[in-house]
Amino acid sequence: MTPSDYEYLRKVLKQISGLDLSPDKQYLVESRLVPLARKAGLAGISALVDQLKKGASALTAEVVEAMTTNESFFFRDKTPFDHLQQAVIPALAQARSARRSLRIWCAASSTGQEPYSIAMCLKEAGALLSGWRIEIVATDLSQAVLEKARAGIFSQFEVQRGLPIQMLMKYFTQNGELWQLNAEIRAMVQHRQLNLLQDFSHLGVFDIVFCRNVLIYFDQSTKAGILDRICRIMAPDGVLALGAAETVVGITESFKPYPERRGFYSPNAAPAAQARASAAMPASLKAAAAAG
Repeated sequence: MTPSDYEYLRKVLKQISGLDLSPDKQYLVESRLVPLARKAGLAGISALVDQLKKGASALTAEVVEAMTTNESFFFRDKTPFDHLQQAVIPALAQARSARRSLRIWCAASSTGQEPYSIAMCLKEAGALLSGWRIEIVATDLSQAVLEKARAGIFSQFEVQRGLPIQMLMKYFTQNGELWQLNAEIRAMVQHRQLNLLQDFSHLGVFDIVFCRNVLIYFDQSTKAGILDRICRIMAPDGVLALGAAETVVGITESFKPYPERRGFYSPNAAPAAQARASAAMPASLKAAAAAG
């Protein structure tokens, strides 16, 4: 792969997916795209780049998918799910006791382990949420991983990564070398294709948002933009969960740390209200405000 090929791929990936590859990630690109080039009957990455430059849209989509598909496993990092069960769900159950409903968005949901882990946490809440309307929306840029997630079928290796044995026996059915998640848990999750760089206000308002281990791939301005737009579609007392290596500090004022729960954040009242007002403002008024 020539330096110019790599620079072209960096530009395409950032423009379409927001993925911000550093100059030293050629090895990662080669490991993921050489097999894709072979599958397409191409001699190598240079030939692949030539096809992309000619406007091969289907191949471009495959390149983006290959580079943005990241591994996932059940109850990843464990602590966020402890926080969810011990603090967030009880607090929101009390605050939502009149309407008896919860909406949760799992962004960058990959092959489904994270949204299904959330679903199992909610199921384990038992009587606390009995009879409630629970909606979990799981989104990802990759159609291929969403199709795998919808099926809810996982290998022995996948269920051994983070999934407590009691939950495996309670919520999965074994079929040879594979395990399928029970229909009741699968039905709690809606899977939709979504690019975080694009507008997602149509998803509606959420009480909980999990956006973990995806912002690390974006540059600072892209992170800030995504976080500010997430804030606009969150309930004022909602909760945002980020990955262990991610933070809002120094990026946006829209969120503040959730008390004593590392990795969790809540909308910052004044900036959040301002963001929602801006989102609701007609385009003509926004232009006038900017001009003034």
